[in-house]
Parts: sequence; structure tokens; C-alpha cells
Amino acid sequence: MSYIGLNFADIYRRKGTYHIEKRVSSPYIDGYEGLGMVIAVGKKVTKHQLGEKVFFVDVPFANAELVAVPEDHAIEVPNDLDNKVIACAGLQGLTADFLAHDLGRNRPGQNVFIHGISGGVGQILSQMLTADGINVYGVTSTKAKQKVALDQGAKAVFLRTDPWLQNWLERFDTVYDGVGITLEQNIELLKHRGNLVFFGMAGGNPPRVDLVTLLSQSKSILTGDLWDYLTDYWERIARSKRLFNYFTDEKIKVSEPTVFPLKDGILAHKLLESGNNVGKILLKP
Repeated sequence: MSYIGLNFADIYRRKGTYHIEKRVSSPYIDGYEGLGMVIAVGKKVTKHQLGEKVFFVDVPFANAELVAVPEDHAIEVPNDLDNKVIACAGLQGLTADFLAHDLGRNRPGQNVFIHGISGGVGQILSQMLTADGINVYGVTSTKAKQKVALDQGAKAVFLRTDPWLQNWLERFDTVYDGVGITLEQNIELLKHRGNLVFFGMAGGNPPRVDLVTLLSQSKSILTGDLWDYLTDYWERIARSKRLFNYFTDEKIKVSEPTVFPLKDGILAHKLLESGNNVGKILLKP
């Protein structure tokens, strides 16, 4: 393994928010995402060969020096793409891809709001939508993160501590919410007939929603699990190629990651939970 990606899903599993199969023995090995080189293949493997650079986003027990990756879950990476870039963009990039192209269904010229625009998914999603001709707005927690989002092409980015919501009259075609506790606020930001795309709870569990209010304003909530969009090898390949194209065309750039030795995983988890990181957090065996 060259790099292991750390995600909020790892924290959810550690805390018990995400279900872990009972057959898994203790202590539980976290991690689902990584990048490395193929150093051995099974006798029946036909899709990969020794020395190939691959990444994966849905293989358990990835917090290790060596990981046994099922053949259909390994995705070949073009040699001209930097290891760190793909390690930063694997899971979060494919998440952004299905949010943008399967759930959001936005059209060029529409206005979209991302709550958590400077997060790992938010940064890639923002640049992806901008490249697709969509006007992107968002909110974040610090001026440093605000600058990153603006530099990546967002039209306007508000600070969470400012009273921007009371003064902002614009309503949006789509709002992406990866924070959770902000769900009611994000519904308020929608136009009539607008869509809220819920994809995470980095800030806490979402409140209950009054469906009658949604009905009366023709607002919709869309959600989904990435794993339902990565159901076989060929779907993984097609979606990854589409993601890679954004990088080879230089339409998406990732912030410099913070890299921890695998043995310091507890420090990496604490940093992610603090919300103080701007780029991806990677573990290196």
C-alpha cells in the first residue's frame, strides 16, 4: 500500500454509527480506500497484472501494509496521474461524481449551493460542477477554507459564523448537504421545485423533516449510497475514467494532503474530527 485514505465513514464505523457485520472479530481493522501496486495475483485473475498501479474504494480492512483486493474492486490508474492526487480523489471523487451526475442532475447555468464546500467531497464536487457550467456557491468555517473554495471557482463562499443567511435572498436549484445538522437550513435555501441532495452527517445527525412542508413547496430530498452506484467492475471503470478525465484536463485540483504514518492513525482521526484540515488526510504504512 502506498497511501490509505481516511474518511468520515471510518469514524462512523469506529463509533458504531455505521453497521459492522457481527462476524468481524475484534479488534476491528478500519479503512476502505487505498492506492498501491499489485505485487501478487491469484491464478484466476485476468484483469490485472504484477506492477500495475491500482486504487480501490470499497475493500474493508485497508489500514494495513498489504491488502487482499478482489479483482473486480481494483481500478487501474493511468501512470501519468500522481499517486497522491488519486489517493486524495478516489473515494471522494467517485462520491462527487455520483452526486453530480446521478443525484443532482443539474443543468448548465443553474445555481447550486454546497454546505461543506471546503470538505474533501465538497472541493471536488464544486470544481466538477463548475467545469460542467454550473454556478457554485457554498459556506465553510474559516477564511482559509473560504479562500480555497473561491480559488477553485466558486461564485461566492460564506463563513458559517457570519449572518449571511438572513441577508441572502437567492434561492438555489440544488443544495448539497454533507453536514447533517444543517438540513432544515438547507431546505430553506431551495427554490420551489428544488432538490436537496443529502450525502453525509459530518456535523451530526440530521433533524426530522416535515414532509408536508416539502410537499407544499414542491421541494425534494434525494439521497443515495455510493455502493449502489459501484455494483460491478465495469461500472467502477466507467465512473473512474470520467473522474480521471477531469484531472487530465486540469479541471480539478486537490489541496495538498496531510499525511500521517499508519501507526499515528489516532492523530489522523482526531484531526479529521476537529474540522481543521483543508485537504485530504492520508495514512502511509
